[in-house]
Amino acid sequence: MADTYDVIIIGAGPGGYVAAIRAAQLGMKTAIVEREHLAGICSNWGCIPTKALLRSAEVMHLASHGKDYGVAIEGTVRPDLAAIVKRSRGIAERMNGGVGMLMKKNKVDVIWGEARLTKAPSGDKGGEIVVSKPAKKPMQPQAPQPKNAKGEGAYAARHIVVATGARPRALPGIEPDGKLIWTYFEAMVPQELPKSLLVMGSGAIGIEFASFYRTLGVDVTVVELMPQIMPVEDAEISKFAQKRLEKEGLKFILEAKVTKVDKAANSITAHVEKKDGSVEKITADRLISAVGVQCNTENLGLEAIGVKLDRGAIAIDGYCRTNVPGVYAIGDVAGPPMLAHKAEHEAVICIEKIAGMNVHPLDKTLVPGCTYCHPQVASVGLTEARAKEAGHDIRVGRFPFVANGKAVALGDDQGMVKTIFDKKTGQLLGAHLVGPEVTELIQGFVVAMNLETTEEELFHTVFPHPTLSETMKESALDAFGRALNM
Repeated sequence: MADTYDVIIIGAGPGGYVAAIRAAQLGMKTAIVEREHLAGICSNWGCIPTKALLRSAEVMHLASHGKDYGVAIEGTVRPDLAAIVKRSRGIAERMNGGVGMLMKKNKVDVIWGEARLTKAPSGDKGGEIVVSKPAKKPMQPQAPQPKNAKGEGAYAARHIVVATGARPRALPGIEPDGKLIWTYFEAMVPQELPKSLLVMGSGAIGIEFASFYRTLGVDVTVVELMPQIMPVEDAEISKFAQKRLEKEGLKFILEAKVTKVDKAANSITAHVEKKDGSVEKITADRLISAVGVQCNTENLGLEAIGVKLDRGAIAIDGYCRTNVPGVYAIGDVAGPPMLAHKAEHEAVICIEKIAGMNVHPLDKTLVPGCTYCHPQVASVGLTEARAKEAGHDIRVGRFPFVANGKAVALGDDQGMVKTIFDKKTGQLLGAHLVGPEVTELIQGFVVAMNLETTEEELFHTVFPHPTLSETMKESALDAFGRALNM
């Protein structure tokens, strides 16, 4: 065998590379296996490049409304699609290179190829993985393979961490074809701007792309199976967001599903079945399939060594251990919530547990979620409905951004902060926000909930003025009938 390691991580996404760095920090001999892109989907084809696209859309929106801010812009404001995509891809490549630098800095060996587990660790004996040449053709454009990476062969490790992520889910008969039916991959690098677009699914991915393309002038319709958009969000917040998005020109068809797609030379016609059984045919230039993701568990040798799956994901305990000693799983491949920051946190828990440190299992109720549409949506903890279902007697506070001086000055004052407290204990159970920069504001509530903050502590916290963050305190005050600026 070529090398024996303390830890080998399969997959170099946000979970994998963070696990590798933490393992190296703790003095472990560490390697990471990757088949197509350092930094994973998040930095190459997900979180980061999509935010770059959305930033371009935001700049265009502001430029188009310059007169609202006393700024005269002569000529036509239009998107330069090639430049927008080029900027996004450049940022993705920068992130990719940054992770490569971090691997070198922390003396983590990068092994390039596809890994398959062939032997589970046993006692002091290492498990084995076999790395072969990548069979999957990566989406282009893509950063080059890192220099000095190790290649094909057999490698051994006392601990093996699976961090292989997930990929877009495909519905039978509506499989993406790269031309007319897109996943998020194709949606990030369009050759030309479609005049019309149908988005299947209104989760974070679907809504963000719908918002992006609508801002660039595309006629966008979103089809959602559930009774509300962004189904995981608080119903009140979701309803507010929908109204604001509709004002931006987005169209929604709820409690409906695409059952069939007819393809023409350069367009599709979707058969949309509604709740009452009726079918509406919608023709659009392109369709984005955003109906969720599925875990990358195939061809890893998991079955051969007896690793159990649960609803398509690798089953783990609170410390990311599988049922096979010495084999672990983190991130999307280990199940929801499928978020980069959840993967990163699991990575640290997993490695520190391996190192024998005293660590706490992940509390998934404290993992925040963010959607970067306009308006932004962010949340943590229990929704109002789930808090009631859990038997809590609750107090609910609301504070609108229209009553916040900073939001008014920014010209972006539509939205609210909603907080949910246990009436008996004062414990903050959940926070749900829609409006300007709420994806940044939410972390204040995340920290508060991790510290088991009560309403009194929020009341006695001094928030700077003028800031958007003042809405957070006011919402807490409102839950107890004490709001000062409303």
